[in-house]
Amino acid sequence: MAKPTGFNAALRHKARHYAMQALYQWQISRNALQQIENQFRAEYDFSQVDLEFFQELLHNIPAQLGAIDALFSPHLDRPIKEITPIELALLRMGTYELAHRIDVPFKVAINEAVSLAKKFGAAESHKYINSILDNVAKTSRAVEVAANKR
Repeated sequence: MAKPTGFNAALRHKARHYAMQALYQWQISRNALQQIENQFRAEYDFSQVDLEFFQELLHNIPAQLGAIDALFSPHLDRPIKEITPIELALLRMGTYELAHRIDVPFKVAINEAVSLAKKFGAAESHKYINSILDNVAKTSRAVEVAANKR
């Protein structure tokens, strides 16, 4: 899948930022996704956001929750219910990108989740996110990861 016309890394980064917050809110409140999206679009300036990417993450991750959780769960050191909501939102976002957005290099998907974990997560959560997503990448992006090691 090619990068969309007008691709901008900063717009994509902001989309991930808001998507992580929206997914966190959804996990806690279980409000309708469209209601959460509408709230975010009303409260935040989306002129510097890749809106299509934000919508994809917000709507597709909950729709594919079982499959996404199954990809990273084998790499956890504790039950999924013990993962903090921030870590869970980031693991789901990173795993979704690794599994479904081949146009996003695996290092970018991991680094973006790690960056958000440093900003929003607990003190050492970025290391945990990095470790889990690195293992997910080894299985879901095996060819790309192997080519990167050469």
